[in-house]
Order: sequence, then C-alpha cells, then structure tokens
Amino acid sequence: MAIGKPPFSPEDLSTIVACEGGRTLSFAEWEEQAGRLAAGLSDQGIGAGDRVAVRMHNRLEWLVTNLALAKLRAVHVAINYRLTATEMKDIFNDCGVVALVCDDDDPASLREMCLALHLRATVCLGDTKRFGIAYSDLLASTKRVTEEAGDFAQMIIYSSGTTGTPKGTLRTPPRDLRIAAEYANSVNFNGAAGGPGDRALVNLPLHHGVGPAFTRIALSTGGMVVFQRKFDPEQTLALIASKQITHWGSVPTMIRRVLNLPDAILRKYDVSSLKCLQFGGAPAGPELKLRATEVFGECLYESYGTVEAGMIAGATPLEQRKRPGTAGRAFKHVSIRIVDQDGRALPPGQNGEIRVHTPSIITGYIGKGKLGSDKIDADGYYRTGDVGYLDEEGYLFITDRLTDMIIAGGSNVYPAEIERALSLHPAVALAAVIGVPHMDLGEQPVAYVELKQGAAASESELIAFCEGQLAKYKWPRRIFMLPEIPVNTGGKLIKKDLRKLWMDHQQQDRTAIGAQRSH
Repeated sequence: MAIGKPPFSPEDLSTIVACEGGRTLSFAEWEEQAGRLAAGLSDQGIGAGDRVAVRMHNRLEWLVTNLALAKLRAVHVAINYRLTATEMKDIFNDCGVVALVCDDDDPASLREMCLALHLRATVCLGDTKRFGIAYSDLLASTKRVTEEAGDFAQMIIYSSGTTGTPKGTLRTPPRDLRIAAEYANSVNFNGAAGGPGDRALVNLPLHHGVGPAFTRIALSTGGMVVFQRKFDPEQTLALIASKQITHWGSVPTMIRRVLNLPDAILRKYDVSSLKCLQFGGAPAGPELKLRATEVFGECLYESYGTVEAGMIAGATPLEQRKRPGTAGRAFKHVSIRIVDQDGRALPPGQNGEIRVHTPSIITGYIGKGKLGSDKIDADGYYRTGDVGYLDEEGYLFITDRLTDMIIAGGSNVYPAEIERALSLHPAVALAAVIGVPHMDLGEQPVAYVELKQGAAASESELIAFCEGQLAKYKWPRRIFMLPEIPVNTGGKLIKKDLRKLWMDHQQQDRTAIGAQRSH
C-alpha cells in the first residue's frame, strides 16, 4: 500500500540528490536502485517489521539501502562500522536483527557471527568470494518494488557507548515537517535549515542520530547531500570550497581538528559559501567558537539534544556573540530544569543536573524495557546526565557530564573546564581529562594531551600553563602525551578508554616497583 511521495521528491527526477567522491545519485537513480534492492531483499525473506542491520560508511549506497528498507516497511538498525563481531552480536540479539547489509572490504570476519545467529541474509558491498550475497547482484535483478516509501525508514539508533554499554532507541522520522519548522522558528533557529539549491556536507557517521537527521533535513528542503566517507580535516575544507557547501553539521572535536591545521592550509580554501555550521554533542568553549567564527564567518549554530529526549535547545550566531558559551534557549514545547543532587530546583546561575521535558522522550530502550526512575523523575522529566545552569533570561550553559565530574577534596571539578584551558596552549591539539582515585582527596584530575603536528611541550610546562586560568585544586596532577586522543566516529572523547589506559599505567608502575624491590 503506497503512502504517497516522499517529501524530498523533486519535480525533475534527474535532479542530483547526493554525491560522494566522484559519484552522483539522481532522484530517479535513487528510486530505481532502491526498488531493485528491495526486491532482492524481499526474495531473501525480508518484509514489514523486520529489523535489518546496516553497517556502512557515509556513501550513496546508504541512501539506497535505507529507501529500500522503507519500501519494505522494514526497520533500519544503524551499526557502527568500528564494532567487532562480538559487539555486533550483542546488538543483534538485543533488537532481533534478521539480516545484515555491510560495506566491509572483507566481511569474512563476520561470517561466524552471522551463521551463529542464523541470519536470513548477509549482503556485502565488499569481497563476497568467501561469504555473503553481493549487493551488486541484488541491484542487477530485473524485479523492482515500485511502491513509494513516503519517507526514510524507521531507524534504531544505538548510543555510542562512550560511558557504558550501547543502548538502542527506535526513531521514526516526523511525518509533519511543520513541527520541525515550529521548533526551529521558536528560537530563531530557522537559519540552520536548508532550502532549494543548498548543499549539506554530511561527514558525521550515519549510524548516529545526527547524520541521518541532517541528511533528511537537507533532502526534505530541496537541497543536496555531499557525503564524506571518512572525516579528514583538510578534505573537509576542500569539499566546502569545491562543492560550495552551505550547511555542515559537526561536533566540537571535528571543528577543533580543522582549526588546528596550519594557517596556510586554512587560507588556501574559500569557505565563504557556508551559511550554517551547526554543532553540538559536547560542550564547546567560547574560545573555540570565536576562532571558528574567524575562519568560517558568522554562521555558527549550536544545538543541544539527546537521543532519548530529542532536540532541547539552540543558539544562533548572534546569541553566541552576546552570550559566549551558551547552548541557547529551549525550543518550543521543551522545559528545562536545573536541580541539585536531591532533585531540588536551583536558581539561575547555579550548576546542577539538567533535566528536561520534551514531546519526544522515549519510553524505553530496545530490549531493556521502560525507563526507570534513574532516567525519568517523578514529574516526568528526563535526567540528561549533563551538568549546567540557566541564566536569568533562560539561556542554557552546559558545564560537563555528571558521570565525568570529579569530586576532589569535597570540591566539584569539571573536566571540560580543564580541557578548555589546556586547549588554549599553542602546542595542544586536543585534551581529555578524567578523574582517578586518590587516597586522601577521593579523586584527582589527570589529563591526556594530543599535541599539534610538529609541536612540543612538556608535562611541567602544560601544568604551569594552568596558572591564572584555573584554581590550583583544578590543575591536573599528571599529564600524559598521546599520539592521538581516542574519539568515536561521532567525534566524542572515549573516556572509558582513557580510564583503562590509566589502570594499565598503574599496573605497569606496580610491576616496575615490584621488580626493583626483588633486586
């Protein structure tokens, strides 16, 4: 049963809707290929309600696969292409995956898992000599599902797992685009939306919520999507210049890596076409925003939201100029509370846990039942786990993650504050701070630093750099240099990896001390 043409269907079906590398995809090609792929998947037993895992980089085939699943009324389960077969198996069992579409160069490593789970089909874009059905074979079919999808497929998005086990949520694209427009207009955020002729750069991964959402917004407003298969700082500038990108969705880590490029490279590319650089996902200090404005112009839109509660707040370029560091005001239909550890409301200017009430709070995670009191309070507000405050005019400022907060000698220390201070050092490309156990103080901050290419700085120099920027109790007690700070595909710091690294350091120290004593 057809449900109408997609909202992104252009009048001219030869219109290019997406490009990636040297390839392009017109709407007619998208529709044709999706119909053939849907027919092939149907022959493999895939139908309405079935959950199909898609493990794929940012590429044109992602669009085709999603539309094919939408035609079949199947559910698209977004899988991080970095996950191991063991990690994937947990997700597959969690949400009942029945088939897999992947673009692994060699999918043989997934063979044992797929066979053990008795998947109906494993479709591969890579080498299928040893395992799987070739994606190209399904596209070569003469059969085609002509049913119109109406929109993107329903998606199950799993959290990044930076602080624990990934959790899945079911997301359905909003059918009424007026609701999204009402949200945007409520805080003058309409400048972040695209329009006919606009071009959106999508290099955030498509297995997170923002990448697909940014793609859908671009296409539903008559724009075009430019996929970057894997984020590269200089290539990002080159794409903005060569493709005349108007909208780019990013996160602070990605922006920082671009801004850390040598000035000669930053000046090499014309980025004046950019009308909206939208970012979120982690706190961004005013210094980073100022530098980004110098390079990209007055086009920074900050958004704040969660997978569980949807979009919460947004800040326009003008608002960020007036209130450096703000994440903006609450969107229409959203209420924000700042509370202490006992759940009591705090006055403006005081840090506390951010709790929100939105129209799109999920009821529970896939395979894990309804959200409990640890996530939803007695008034129905979602506990974001973020720390921040509201000013007198209702502008939100995000300080850090509640789980990352360090309590040193009874004082609250926010790692993001230390990270921002260290990042101001001319030699530092990226900094990450964690709390580690301390016998007397309870916890103390330790920093890991990635230096800019060709730069040098010592531990003592970086600690001394905190003078005048941070109270002494906030200074990191140790600073370790790493070739590269671990971040996930969404650009978020993976602090659980740093905590494991710290434990490994401690074990090595204990082993070395033991060896010295034995001599």
